[in-house]
Amino acid sequence: MSRNTSELQRPLNSPESGRLATKNETTSLTSEARERRSAWAFWAVRVFLVACTGAASFTMRPFGLRGLSAASAGFLIALVVLWAELRLRRAALGGILGGAFGAVFGVFAALLVTLVISRTNEPEPTKSFLEFATLFAFGYLGLVLGSDRGGELDTGSVSSFFRKKAAPVESVKLLDTSVLIDGRIADICETRFVEGVLGVPRFVLHELQMVADSSDALKRQRGRRGLEVLQRIQKMPEVEVRVLEDDFPQAGDVDHKLVELARSMGAKIVTNDFNLNKVATVQGFPVLNVNQLANALKPAVLAGEVMRVLILREGKEPNQGVAYLDDGTMVVVDGARRMVNKSVDVIVTSVHQTTAGKMIFGRLDERLEQSAPPLRQSAAAGAGRGDGSGGLGTAAPQIENPARLTESSSLERQPRPLFPESDAS
Repeated sequence: MSRNTSELQRPLNSPESGRLATKNETTSLTSEARERRSAWAFWAVRVFLVACTGAASFTMRPFGLRGLSAASAGFLIALVVLWAELRLRRAALGGILGGAFGAVFGVFAALLVTLVISRTNEPEPTKSFLEFATLFAFGYLGLVLGSDRGGELDTGSVSSFFRKKAAPVESVKLLDTSVLIDGRIADICETRFVEGVLGVPRFVLHELQMVADSSDALKRQRGRRGLEVLQRIQKMPEVEVRVLEDDFPQAGDVDHKLVELARSMGAKIVTNDFNLNKVATVQGFPVLNVNQLANALKPAVLAGEVMRVLILREGKEPNQGVAYLDDGTMVVVDGARRMVNKSVDVIVTSVHQTTAGKMIFGRLDERLEQSAPPLRQSAAAGAGRGDGSGGLGTAAPQIENPARLTESSSLERQPRPLFPESDAS
C-alpha cells in the first residue's frame, strides 16, 4: 500500500508537475491583470469625459453662468450622460431600437403640433412654453412607449447584421457496424427520410472487414452483406457518405470510439445495438435506432378488431396457434391448434409491447366458426337429396320392368284356340 502511495506521489513532486503548476499560476495572474487593466481604462475614460465637459462649460459660460456655477452645470450634464450609458448597457436590443424609433416619432409629432401652436394668437412667451412642453412630452412618451414595446420587435435580422455570418452546421450521422449488417438503412436512405452526411468511421470499416474475413461462414456472410449495403448507399446520388479518419485508440472498443467521435463532432449515432443505444442515451447523445423506427411504423392494432391470419405452427400453451403479420409481428391465437396451415379470422384480445417488439393475442371468431357448420350441414343435406332422387329414378325402371315381363308372360301362358274365329265364321 505504501509502495503504491509513493508511486502516486512521485509524479506530483516531479519537475513536470512543478512546471504545470507554475504555468497555471502565470495564466491566472495574466487574466487578473487584464481585468484590472480593462477596469482602469473604463474609469479613466469616464473621468476624462467629465473633466472635458466641466472645462467646456467653464469656458463657454452657458445660461449666463460664470466660474464654478458653469463648471458644475457641465459636471451635472456629464453625470446624466453616464447614467444614460449605464442604463443602455443593461437594455436589450429590442428595447433600444423601440426607444429610438419612439423618440423619433414623438419628436416628429411634436413638430406638427408646434406648427399649429405658431399660428395661434397667443402671446410669444406662451407659444414658446407650449412648444417646448409639447416637444418634451411627445419625445418622452415616444421613448418610454417604444422601449416598453420594443421586445415585440423581431430583432433577429438586425442582430445578424452586426454578427459575423457563421458557416452552417452540418448534420452528421455516424453509422454503426450493426446497422450496416442489418441493411434496412439503405431502404431508409432511398426514401429520403435521412438527411445530412452519413459518416462511416475508419474503425467501423475495419471491424466490418474483419467480420467479412472471418472463418465462420455466417459471420463472413454478414460482413459481406454490410459491405454491399455500404456500396449501395454510396451509389445513391442524394446521399453523401463520408469516411472519417478520426480514431481514438485510448477508447478501446468500437462502441466507446463511436461515443467519443459523436462527442467531438456533435453527431448522432445510427445503430441497432441495444447496449450502445443505452450507453449513448445515458451520456446525452442522440441515437437513431432502426428497430425503434420499425416498431413505430407498425400499424396500430386495438382490442376487438378482426384480422385474418395464417396459422403457421402450434403455440407453447395447449390449444394455441401462432401466426405472423407481414411486418413480422407475432400473433398468438387461442383455440387455433387444429388450424395449422389454415387462414382463420381472429378477434384481437390484447396487445403487449416488449423489448423485442410487439405481440398480439387473440382468439378465433366464434361467430364465423358457428356459422360454418350449418353451411356444411346444408350442403351435405343437398347432396343427400340429390343422391336419393337419383336412386328412386333408377329404382322405378327396375320395378316396372318385372311387371311388364310378368304381364307379357301371363299373356303368353293363356291357351290359344286351335282354329281362328275368322275361319269358324
